[in-house]
Amino acid sequence: MTGSDSAAVDPVHREVVDAARKMERAGLVVGTAGNVSGRRADGSICLTPSSTPYAGVTADNLAVLSVGGEPLGGSGRPSTEKAVHLACYNAFAEVGGVVHCHPPHASMFAVAHRPIPASIEEVIIYVGGDVPVADYATTGTDELAAEVVRHLGDRGAVLMANHGLLCVGKSPDDALHTALVVEHTAKIMFGAQVLGGVVPLPAEIAEDFAGIYGCIRSTW
Repeated sequence: MTGSDSAAVDPVHREVVDAARKMERAGLVVGTAGNVSGRRADGSICLTPSSTPYAGVTADNLAVLSVGGEPLGGSGRPSTEKAVHLACYNAFAEVGGVVHCHPPHASMFAVAHRPIPASIEEVIIYVGGDVPVADYATTGTDELAAEVVRHLGDRGAVLMANHGLLCVGKSPDDALHTALVVEHTAKIMFGAQVLGGVVPLPAEIAEDFAGIYGCIRSTW
């Protein structure tokens, strides 16, 4: 990182920049697609800037907004998806990071309007259960933001129909980890369907592991 990437930089800015670059390296986005945000200690939000290659994202050019959307600082123009980020922070006081990305396999499920089955214990622990699909709404709108938030009360991730994936976490890095778990799961479920179909976990096991997610989220 460059510019004001010094000891004085808000640590959440560093976390957002690091998560954004990891997201690109992991192949969860192409070009300038996707966005990452984090909640700062003062309650404001820092968000990756619009139309900026990830190599050019720094702690300086993150857009800083109030939870109501008012600009507070940063040299970058906030992502066009700011509404969905702000909606997550306003709806869930425990959320400290949001990642929106377009991973290939998860996006296949989003385009097909099919939830990603939680037939692996890991995804239930980190997501809470099947990854649901939010109804289609236009990118960047308040309608999309409201529809996405509707699915996140007991889940760490939601697919956006004909679009991609959004994940929440206790921090930007935690939200990114959830996105990686979802994409890994989507690959496995896609392959299982090719092999003849996904076999669900026993219902009692799924319920027990969903309880673990709830306990983890309550500690954020």
